Amino acid sequence: MPNDYRSHRYAMGCCIAWKGSGARKSSDEAVIRRIADGDQPAMRILFARHRVAIYRWLLRLVGDEALAEDLLSDVFLDVWRKAASFGGRSSVSTWLLAIARYKGLSARRRRRTDTELNDELASSVADPADDPELVLQKRNREELLRRSLARLSPEHGEVIDLVYYHGKSVKEIAEIVGINEATVKTRMFYARKKLAELVANA
Repeated sequence: MPNDYRSHRYAMGCCIAWKGSGARKSSDEAVIRRIADGDQPAMRILFARHRVAIYRWLLRLVGDEALAEDLLSDVFLDVWRKAASFGGRSSVSTWLLAIARYKGLSARRRRRTDTELNDELASSVADPADDPELVLQKRNREELLRRSLARLSPEHGEVIDLVYYHGKSVKEIAEIVGINEATVKTRMFYARKKLAELVANA
């Protein structure tokens, strides 16, 4: 009897976890609908879920921590004001990244500064199972990759960033950047080729 009970609990836990993994998009959409109705707690939920990813994306675009913080507030202020305009044609995270990109590029044009990755935010947590030598090797590889990414053109860098750091598909990147899918694929091809060259020659 106890074994049957534990097996039942385990199966239920797996089922719940599986359902939860697929419910994020619809959950975000429900939160947006609540925000459109003026629900402030829903706004706090959305901010807590997406602020780190949006902040990092803004930092990637403008290369300045203080400015990225200001723009982060602007993005979510826009969400509060325009939640009712969200049509659900893309995921909420894609919509947020598109808003952030517009604000980041506008700010960058005003400041006329080059885009670069922030090393501090790109730092990784070491696996406690690794010995010190392996940890150092990992950090060296990650540092090399970050420096190589920072040397890509803005057009190539943002595509690589969206793919590897935000897990976006070709279709979603096209929506965020405002280009067609064929152009996204072309940029991805040349960005990966250039990145490989930079890493090999570093």
